[in-house]
Amino acid sequence: MSAVEATRTLVLHCPHWSVVAAGVAHEPAIVVRANRVVAASAAARAAGISVGLRRRESQRRCPHVLVVDHDPGRDARAFEPVASSLDAVAPRVEVTRPGTLAIATRGPSRYFGGDRAVAERTAQMAVGAAGGGVEVCVGVADGAFAALLAAHRVHHRVEAAHPAGTGSGAGAQEPVLVVPPGATPSFLAPHPVDVLLDVLDEPDLVDVWRRLGLRTLGRVAELPAADVLARFGTPGATAHRLASGLDPRPLDARRPAPELAVSLELDPPADRVDRAAFAAKALADRLHARLGADGLACTHVLVEAETEHGETLARHWRHEGALGAGALADRVRWQLDGWLTGSAGLRPTAGIAHLTLVPVEVVAARGRQLGFWGGETLVDERILRAVARVQGTAGLDAVAVPELRGGRGPADRVVRVSAATVDLTSPRPAARPTSVAEPWPGQIPAPAPATVLEDPEPVDVVDAGGRPVGVTGRAEVTAAPARLARAGRAPEAITGWAGPWPADEHWWDPTRHRRRARFQVLDASGTAHLLAVEAGRWWLEATYD
Repeated sequence: MSAVEATRTLVLHCPHWSVVAAGVAHEPAIVVRANRVVAASAAARAAGISVGLRRRESQRRCPHVLVVDHDPGRDARAFEPVASSLDAVAPRVEVTRPGTLAIATRGPSRYFGGDRAVAERTAQMAVGAAGGGVEVCVGVADGAFAALLAAHRVHHRVEAAHPAGTGSGAGAQEPVLVVPPGATPSFLAPHPVDVLLDVLDEPDLVDVWRRLGLRTLGRVAELPAADVLARFGTPGATAHRLASGLDPRPLDARRPAPELAVSLELDPPADRVDRAAFAAKALADRLHARLGADGLACTHVLVEAETEHGETLARHWRHEGALGAGALADRVRWQLDGWLTGSAGLRPTAGIAHLTLVPVEVVAARGRQLGFWGGETLVDERILRAVARVQGTAGLDAVAVPELRGGRGPADRVVRVSAATVDLTSPRPAARPTSVAEPWPGQIPAPAPATVLEDPEPVDVVDAGGRPVGVTGRAEVTAAPARLARAGRAPEAITGWAGPWPADEHWWDPTRHRRRARFQVLDASGTAHLLAVEAGRWWLEATYD
C-alpha cells in the first residue's frame, strides 16, 4: 500500500451552522433531528444544552428554548453565499457539508503570502458573507481531516474563553490555527479516536479500538498498516491513514473517464426550485446508474449549470463515503436551491437551461450482501430504491419510519422519524435504548395496546349512580368506574379497571403544563381500553387486543 502524502488543505468550519441558517443564533434555540440536538445557539449552550442531548432534556434545562426542526436544504441554501464568496480565493471550493468546506492551499498560499495569510483572509470573507451571529473557525494542515480538527480546536478555544456564551465568538480570539507542514502526525496523536467519527461512519470500529486500549490517534498510528488492513479491512486501513496524517481520501479513489458525466437540457429553462429539483433527481439517477453499471460509486461530484443568458455556475461537493442516488440528488437539489433563491448579487439573471453532473472522484462500489435464499435479508432493494426516489423528489423527510422512544403514553413511545436518520438495512430497531430504558414516572405498564388512536376519542365514564368519575389532586379516584359511554354507542358496563397512573408534565412551563391520569378498563364485551382523564374530561387513547 503506497503512502500518499496528504494535500495541504484549509478547512473552514462554522460550528452549529444549522442555528445560523435558521436565523435564531441570537436567542436560546436548538435544532433537532430524530429528537436529538444537532446544533445549539450560544445562549442554549450556556444553559447546559449540548449536541446529542435529547429534546426533552434540553427543554428541562432551558424551558424557554426555541426548538427548530433540522432542514439540510435550508442549511445548504444559507451556506451557498459563504462558499461563493471564497471563489475569489481559490478556483476550487469543495463543500463537504453545509457549514464546512475545504480548499487546497498550494496556489492560494503562494498568491496571498502563506497559509496564515490565506486563512485569515478566508475567515474575514466568510464572516462578511454569512452576516452576524456566525462563528467561523479555520484550520490549515496536511490533509482535510487534520485541518478539520484544527478548526475544531479553534472552536473549543473560543468556547473555553467564553463559557457563558456571551463572548463575541471567534472574532474575539484568533480564528485561525495553522499546523506547520510535516507536523500533522504529532498534532493528531493526542486526539481521541472518537474524532474519526467526524469523517467516518464506523462507530463499531471506533468502539473496538477504544476497548482494546487504542484510545488516541497516536496509538492507532503506531500499528503496522498491513496488520490493520488484515484485521479491520478497508475501514480500518482508511482510519489508520487518517490517524497517521496521510491522505484521507479512500484508498481506491480515482478519476473516472470523462464520458461518465451526464447532462440534461431544460426546455423551458427552470427558474423555480421545484422544477429544477425534478431535473436534478432524474440526472442523479442517471449518473448513479451509469456508475453502478461499471461497479463504481461517486465520492466527489461537480455540479455545473448554465443559464439561458450564458452564465456558468459550478460547485464541488465531496463525501468521504460513497454517494448513493438519494444523497447525490439531495446535494444537487441543495445546490440548485442555493443558486436560484440566493441574494440578488448571487442569483442568476435567467433560468437554468443546461445541467451537468461530473463525477470527479469515484471508488469501487461495495454493493450489499444478499440473503442466502435470494433477495435482501432485511430490506428488499426495490424498497430502498423507492425510498431514494421519494426522498430525491420530495425531500429527506418525505419518508418516515417508526421509532421507539421513552414516554408515558402509547402515543409518546412510538413516533415517526425521517428514514434518512436510520439505517434501513440494520437488523436492530431504530430505538434509543437510553431513552426507552430510563424510568418514566406514570408510565403505563406492559403490554402495550395494539391500536393507538391518532386523535383521542372523547368518552364519558360514570360510577354506579351515574355521576362522572374524577381524579383528585392526590391522584385518588372519586368513585369506582362503572360504565363507559362512547358517541353513537350504547353505554357498556366496566367489569374491571386499574389505575390511575398520574402524569404531571412540563410543570416548569405554564403554557405547556399538563396533568393527566390514565386508566386501563375492561368492558362487558371483554375489550380492554386505555383511558385518560384531563381537566375533568375523559378520552379513549388506545385499545388492547
